[in-house]
Amino acid sequence: MNEQLSRTRLLLGQTGIEKLRAARVAVFGVGGVGGYTVEALARSGVGALDLIDDDQVCLSNLNRQIIALHSTIGQYKVDVAAARIHDIDPEITVRTYKTFYTPETAGQFDFTQYDYVVDAIDTVTGKLSLVMQAQAAGVPILCCMGAGNKLDPTQLEVADIYETSVCPLARVMRNECRKRGVKHLKVVYSREPALTPIPDPEAPDGGTPADATRPGGPRRATPGSTAFVPSVAGLILAGEVIKDLAGYNRK
Repeated sequence: MNEQLSRTRLLLGQTGIEKLRAARVAVFGVGGVGGYTVEALARSGVGALDLIDDDQVCLSNLNRQIIALHSTIGQYKVDVAAARIHDIDPEITVRTYKTFYTPETAGQFDFTQYDYVVDAIDTVTGKLSLVMQAQAAGVPILCCMGAGNKLDPTQLEVADIYETSVCPLARVMRNECRKRGVKHLKVVYSREPALTPIPDPEAPDGGTPADATRPGGPRRATPGSTAFVPSVAGLILAGEVIKDLAGYNRK
């Protein structure tokens, strides 16, 4: 393990490595964004990871999700991610939950056990619940705003929710967080205006809202996505978590 993390140690120091090894991070959503977050956290030596996602790998995930391969289609994303983590580092403790996170399922999780929470889910009600649960437990949380319908990863930024602009999801979150008395919330978001998806008659959903019967109510119409925007967002999330946990802060 000393050699495996030797390059990271050159930047974070032995104390930083030890802090990461002692940390337990929960990642809610293991898709296009969260999958890359999990990958980077594991390769950085985080000692315990909780993975929460009820979805299974499908063909439409192949264009952007690191866990999506023809060999993993049909498998639960958390199971695929867990196997990948253990192949990277067998010593990492991995807990998996095949759960669609909503305010109704929040009681399944003890947020006081986490050192950091990553929100990579795509429903507003779920995001707000995560924020409030983490705040109540005194645990830092980092949220990803909209990464769909974007083509320019260079416009992704880290900011407080009240300093965001352009992103429609961030606007909703700003308003809802203000109503709930949330004073600060660290997020990753994009200043790039969302593109309008080109109708795809060959898409499985025909351009209609996806998973309308899932818990938490209907989701938005299926967004366009690429291999290079969600992945960058996920890596930025991981970088912020790693630096925060290791005690490295640029500001």
